[in-house]
Amino acid sequence: MRRAIFPGSFDPLTLGHHDIIMRGITLFDELIIAIGKNAQKKYMFSLEERMSFIKKAFADEPKIKVLTYEGLTVDFCKKVEANYILRGLRNPADFEFEKAIAHTNRKLSEIETVFLLTSSGKSYISSSIVRDVIRNGGDYTGLVPDSVRITS
Repeated sequence: MRRAIFPGSFDPLTLGHHDIIMRGITLFDELIIAIGKNAQKKYMFSLEERMSFIKKAFADEPKIKVLTYEGLTVDFCKKVEANYILRGLRNPADFEFEKAIAHTNRKLSEIETVFLLTSSGKSYISSSIVRDVIRNGGDYTGLVPDSVRITS
């Protein structure tokens, strides 16, 4: 079985993430969306909210699982028997950063990293931009899947 993980904080899930995930499931038998937990990081959305956004967005996709993890991504891969890490690239800066991580992961394990370019119409979207729009009362709905809605 070709099992991959797509790791991230998904704070929140964006249309860029959604694009990579939907294209990624055509390459793998199973795709685990792996939400990383980092006690040092301040999230806008709770882990439960982030999981809910993702599970609702992909409720009809049987090839997708949503799990959480702490620690090294390659250790999580070993735990869930995934041989691939899926990553999205928006721009050259993403490539340089992700390349260094991929080389390090390859040094630590036999895990292969597969890169997909984000579709051009979504390459400008990042979770940090979405959070900024939300914080400032802007209309974020065109940047995220329908499952990502803030209730006050």
